[in-house]
Amino acid sequence: MDPSQNNTAAAAAAAASSNGGSNEGDMEAKRSLGRVTDSIKKTLGLLHMLHLTVSSYNVSSQLILLQRLNALVTELDNMKRLAGDCDIQVPMEVVNLIDDGKNPDEFTKDVLNSCIARNQITKGKTDAFKSMRKHLLEELEQAFPDEVEAYRGARASSAAETKRLAQMQSVLPNGDMKVKTEH
Repeated sequence: MDPSQNNTAAAAAAAASSNGGSNEGDMEAKRSLGRVTDSIKKTLGLLHMLHLTVSSYNVSSQLILLQRLNALVTELDNMKRLAGDCDIQVPMEVVNLIDDGKNPDEFTKDVLNSCIARNQITKGKTDAFKSMRKHLLEELEQAFPDEVEAYRGARASSAAETKRLAQMQSVLPNGDMKVKTEH
């Protein structure tokens, strides 16, 4: 590669890193996880070879056994070093499921089902409050029509003011903030 290609490659790398600041962090995390995964696979291979050596052990295979043990220790040390770059948190429930020989996808399924059930309960409560509010307004309108009309007017103007302020502050109607992307 001639020097002009080197400069072009460096400029392209610099442009890529300046365009994807947070994406580069995500990519680095994925690379770190990939290196740990590769180390785990290598460790499993070393353990398999060690198992074969131990199961057919005789005096002449002592040197091979020691070499494989040293390779295993070296790879475990490498795995520990690589794992320091990864920040992954696994819920204890998942670890316990794996220890019990169960599929960790069951945990995800149970969490999702629990969320769905809680969501349905919350939706039922919200619907009950909406129904109660509607019923109360109907009853109040029969007993106090002028006051209910004034209430509805005040509520409409308050809602319009809130909407206007939200638009000025880049706030969505549900209270979330709009995120401006910088180009």
